[in-house]
Amino acid sequence: MKPPVNRRTLLIAAGSAVVAVFARAVSAESQVVRGAVTYTSGEVIPKGQINIQIAEPSIQDGARQGKMETKVNSDGKSKTISFSLVLPERLNTSHKMEVVAHLQRDDGWLLARGSAPLAIGDPVSITLYTAMY
Repeated sequence: MKPPVNRRTLLIAAGSAVVAVFARAVSAESQVVRGAVTYTSGEVIPKGQINIQIAEPSIQDGARQGKMETKVNSDGKSKTISFSLVLPERLNTSHKMEVVAHLQRDDGWLLARGSAPLAIGDPVSITLYTAMY
């Protein structure tokens, strides 16, 4: 005959399940891309907002690309601005990806843009070049 299940047994079983789920979540932790943005010829980066995102050139779906982005502000006094970008845990790294940056004024006017290839685990260095109209 089996002994009846008591509250202590249930709590131990529930605790073990929580530990297993937490361990799985930690092992599938997202990666962080770190990098820096500079302006062409080492000049001071103009004042504005820098939008930085991961782009897959083979995929033209803007909705998918927009999920992997960050924004940093330029005060118009710095020559280098650091950033970090969290990658989703299930990122398809089989495609060639790049990090793209756009510098815009407060009124939305594009001032500069640049890109660099993404290598997971390596810091990214993006140089912004003046946008020509």
